[in-house]
Amino acid sequence: MLSIFKKKEYLKDHLDGITDIHNHILPGIDDGASTIEESLILIKKLKSLGVRNFIATPHIMNDYYPNTPETIGKALSIVKEGMLTDSGLKENTITAAAEYMMDHSFLEILRKEQLLTLKGKYVLVEMSYFQAPINLNEILFQLQTRGYKPVLAHPERYAYYHASDLRNYEDLISRGCLFQLNTLSLTSHYGKNMEKTALKLLEAGMYNFIGSDTHRIQHLEKLENIQLNKKTLNIVKSLINNTKDIF
Repeated sequence: MLSIFKKKEYLKDHLDGITDIHNHILPGIDDGASTIEESLILIKKLKSLGVRNFIATPHIMNDYYPNTPETIGKALSIVKEGMLTDSGLKENTITAAAEYMMDHSFLEILRKEQLLTLKGKYVLVEMSYFQAPINLNEILFQLQTRGYKPVLAHPERYAYYHASDLRNYEDLISRGCLFQLNTLSLTSHYGKNMEKTALKLLEAGMYNFIGSDTHRIQHLEKLENIQLNKKTLNIVKSLINNTKDIF
């Protein structure tokens, strides 16, 4: 009975100084911010939660968001200019990478060595929510062969892996994948199964990094209210510190 009265702490109180490595704050190029005004609102809100630096990661998804280094660079320039003219954001930095869908066109991008990385050889990738790519093993092999470190976005959200306990996740790690937790997966925002799987992966020590995956202000309003028990918070803090150390 006493466990239900154990004190919880707000996640936001432990984010100070972190770089947000997964977000959709560039305007008008994917399903995130639509305008520069919305971009700046999201950046200011992230800053109020402790985020100091930003790596924008718009989708590159052949069928829906065929972004290129050029389209992303143009959107990034717009945001940089907006931040420079806002006195409250002059001390913050923003760079751009991408969140790559591992689909049929990804290998061609990879072969051309045109990847926008988070930093160095770290590249943010994702999979379809319906099924893993048929050529997943080939993609991961080609990434490794070229020295890239694939950071798999929100592994907890791939429901087709839930039934196998953690075996599929262990296999991905053995193939060189690093895992990035979405902050909102610590709640039921994406569904109870996603929250349950996130906690299992946390307890198994499988995550490496944490990111907001912010698309809109409502995501940050929910993030602001996340409370965690001491055990979960201590694990999440290790992800926060690792994210700070690497990025």
